[in-house]
Amino acid sequence: MSDYAKNVLVEPEWVQQHMNDSSIRIVEVDENPQLYAEAHIPGAIGFDWKRDLQDPVRRDFLSADDFSRLLGSRGISSDHTIVLYGDRNGWFAAYTYWYLKYYGHDKVLLLNGPREKWISDGRETSTNVPDYPVADFAARPGNDEIRARHPEVLAALEAPTKLVDVRSPAEFAGEIISPSGYELEGAQRAGHIPGAASVPWTQAVREDGTFKSAEELRELYVGKGVLDGEDVIAYCRIGERSAHTWFVLHELLGHERVKNYDGSWTEWGSLVGVPVATGDA
Repeated sequence: MSDYAKNVLVEPEWVQQHMNDSSIRIVEVDENPQLYAEAHIPGAIGFDWKRDLQDPVRRDFLSADDFSRLLGSRGISSDHTIVLYGDRNGWFAAYTYWYLKYYGHDKVLLLNGPREKWISDGRETSTNVPDYPVADFAARPGNDEIRARHPEVLAALEAPTKLVDVRSPAEFAGEIISPSGYELEGAQRAGHIPGAASVPWTQAVREDGTFKSAEELRELYVGKGVLDGEDVIAYCRIGERSAHTWFVLHELLGHERVKNYDGSWTEWGSLVGVPVATGDA
């Protein structure tokens, strides 16, 4: 992993060697939360991205206090190193990584490869839910240096900021509003934010879900005009795929001026008074 800007990825062998390390908490966050009950890495804690990690009333993060209580109640302290993984090539694992960074927890790593690869490789799994003692986790004030909201995205239309749409080409072109299976969770309009570059998140990973090399990733994003020194804002539909791209750009390639717009298309595509573009990249 030495060719990446930051040492934030761990291989399955490393996780196996540290399963019983009391200084580490392994956490699974899936797009389909039911998968955790079927099989997970022994000792892993399961988070439901919608039920556990979202405010029950507002469409937003948990507050810092609520986030602290959540992690502490699951046995995660501020001293623990958190290792994240999940399904769908780590959509919500990357989202939770970004979420933890937003609240100032720097001891966080991402498994290189999704849960599907762990299982297909024949590695050990369990159905036991761990019962760790309650711990003390203290979230810091939110770091808006890595999170964008829609007024900032609107302002970016008149600035040199690079907007990166990481959804599928069909979503970008406005041919569909949402991927198959999510038709009831779409926006009012289809298309993309004017001026955004189309770089589907899938282009950052290999067929098995592991990340491409730093050289390959840099070539991809430089070729799309993204990494030219300007600020970058990534977006998708609800912020999880763009968190994956934020991880690639900010953590693996070391581009510090990157934000994730978690309101993403479900917000932008339903806002009154904002421009929407259609057509291929």
